[in-house]
Parts: sequence; structure tokens; C-alpha cells
Amino acid sequence: MNAEILAVGSELLLGQISNTNARFISSQLSELGINVYYHTVVGDNAKRLEEAISIAETRADLIIFSGGLGPTKDDLTKETIARHLDVPLEFDDSALANIEQFFAKRGRPMTDNNRKQALILAGSEVLVNHHGMAPGMILTKGGRTYMLLPGPPKELEPMFQFEAKPKLGAMLNAGGVITSHVMRFYGIGEAELEVRVQDILDSQTNPTVAPLASDGEVTLRVTAKAETELEAQQLIASKVAEIQALVGDYQYGRDDDSLASKTVEMLLDNKLTISAAESLTAGLFQSELAEIPGVGDALVGGVVTYTEEAKIKQLGIAKELLNTHGIVSSECAAAMASAVRKKFDTDIGIGLTGAAGPTAHDHQPVGTVWIGIAIGDEKPITYLLHLSGMRNTNRLRAAKFTCHYLMQLLEERGFEKRY
Repeated sequence: MNAEILAVGSELLLGQISNTNARFISSQLSELGINVYYHTVVGDNAKRLEEAISIAETRADLIIFSGGLGPTKDDLTKETIARHLDVPLEFDDSALANIEQFFAKRGRPMTDNNRKQALILAGSEVLVNHHGMAPGMILTKGGRTYMLLPGPPKELEPMFQFEAKPKLGAMLNAGGVITSHVMRFYGIGEAELEVRVQDILDSQTNPTVAPLASDGEVTLRVTAKAETELEAQQLIASKVAEIQALVGDYQYGRDDDSLASKTVEMLLDNKLTISAAESLTAGLFQSELAEIPGVGDALVGGVVTYTEEAKIKQLGIAKELLNTHGIVSSECAAAMASAVRKKFDTDIGIGLTGAAGPTAHDHQPVGTVWIGIAIGDEKPITYLLHLSGMRNTNRLRAAKFTCHYLMQLLEERGFEKRY
């Protein structure tokens, strides 16, 4: 099955919002083995939308629409598709009741145009909207499938994940299953990883293996088709073992894991506490950890010591050390890590200093980052990075590399890590 994603909304063309829905849907379709060859964006104009539909019909078996299902006049996706397919619109009683209940709970009057959101294409299968008002729908006509989804990501993503995706899976593989497993890597570039697993990529059949890179990370999505879930998992396990034999040293997690979540998991599993002193990241490393539930049992506290004076006053770092070695140096990162560990009495201390950009800092070029990690009374270990991104990209990558190196150090010291 080949798919085209057709996003509707003038705000997308004006650059007011990003088309994150297309990226999300594409990633979900790849798990099902559905090819996406085109992303199309069209404004709130019925004539241009109908033209885009006609073009999509020449090259896709599945056309997925996002947006244009709301109550206003410029929400015209359903009406345009209905006219194009010569299919009437009808009210879905369940959706209408859901909309009426939404307004009743909030004590707000329901205007007539909100009823419009309960209209569906006659004969379509309804996708329930558990996070908003407008339902989605799937209609197959003339050997082609049309799927309509709401525009807000908080509505579209759960609707697709839990309503639409199982239906597509059933359509594709009646009587069987399609299962995916995501392998997550850090510390290796997309090109190098691809070279190392090239033989696997060249010879893939079932399971399929698809690489993807974002924010300095690389993932491999392994997807298997089989008659049963057990058979699919066995196929995946065999392929995952092949890949791990080649690049397993760089794998940090799987599926929905993140570097921060795996770091927190490792700290909690081993009952370790951590604190951080941050300069260029200004608390970003701690913020990444703080997004993970339960981190309060591991993250004790930290400081942002952005200036030389803050490093001296808050951490007690000797001015002579900074004068001799500089703020962006191995010695400064190590001193920050040791000082913050002692200040907060934690098992681990982190020190981050560097030149995020866009200009050089302390005579060091943009992208120079030093990471210090102090574990117990050991001499701190430092790592040098030469990053090449924009300012905030460098800050985020510095935080991620800190997680990466910390997990490596802990694993080398015999601390448990789950995969």
C-alpha cells in the first residue's frame, strides 16, 4: 500500500505552525510497512484542495487528510471530499452527543456551527475523538482509502495510534500481525551506522530495517509481519541480535526510551544520586532528567554557574585554576563536577562548560564543550566535544552526551543497565 499525507490549513503555508502531523503519521505508517511517497500541504481553499485530491488519487492507495474538520467556514475538508467523491454527509449521533456533552460540562452555550463537527461521510467508519470534538473517519471507495483526521496534534496522535492504526493493520494483514521494534543509538553517526549494517539493509526482506536520524540520535526500526504476535517477535529478536553484534555498543535503549529516561532508570535501579553544575547548558541537563517521573529519588539538586564569578562563589573553584586553564577547559569541568557533588552530597557530580555559540567563548571556538563526571571519590573523568550545530542544538547535544557518557561510565563500573 502506498500513501500520501495531505495536510489542510493556510497556517501551515504561512509558516505559523509546523507540519508535525505529517512526520508523526509517516513514522506510524512505516511501522505498518506502508510507503509514504508524498507529503502535500494545501491552504483552506476548496478548489485547490480538490485539485490536490485528484493528484493524490493518481499515485496513492491511501490518502490521509489532517485538519479542516472544525466548526468554522474555512474548515472545509469533509465538504470538499464529500463533493469530490459524490458521497453525502450525515450526522453521527455518538459524535454529536459527545460535542453537546463537552459544552454542557463547561456551562457554555453550543452554537449551531459546532454541530458541523459531528458530520461524517456516509458509509465511513468513525474514529472516535477522545481528546476533542470532531471525529475522524475512514472511507474506502473505488479501491482507494480516504482517512480524515483532526488537525490539533493532541487529538490526531492518540486517534491515529489507538483508532486508525489497528484498522489499517487489519486491512493490510488480515488474520496476521505487523509488529515493530525500535533500536536507539547514540555516539555514532547515521552514515557510520548505516555502513556497519549495510549488508543487513541490502538483504532485508521480513523483517524490514529502516534507519532514521534526529537530534544527534540514530534509530533502526525493525518491522516484522507474521501470522501470530509470537512469530513476529521471534523474527524481530533474531534480526535485533544480528544488529547488536555489529553496533550494540552504541545502543542505549529501545522503542519510546530516551537518553534521559534510560539515565534516570539506571540511577534509580542502582540507588544512585546525582547533582549538576551547568554553565553553557544553564540547567538543561537537569531539566531533561526532570521530565522523567520518579527522578526525585535520584536528582538531588544543582546550580547554574554561568559566569566566572558564579563558579567561584557558588562552587568554591579557585580563581587561579580558572586563570591558568580557562573557563572552557577540562580542569574547570572536573572542578565543577567535584564541587557540586560535595555541595549536594551526591554519588555523582556533573560539570558542564563550553562555548555554545554563536561566538567564541574564553578563546575557545563555538561548539567546544567539556563534560566532567565525578563518581564518588574517584578522580573526575572529562570528555571533550566539538559540536557544529546552532547554539541551542549544541546545548541540547551537550546534555544528551552527558547522559550517554554517564551511562557508559556506570556500566564500566559494573552498575546494572537494562536494555
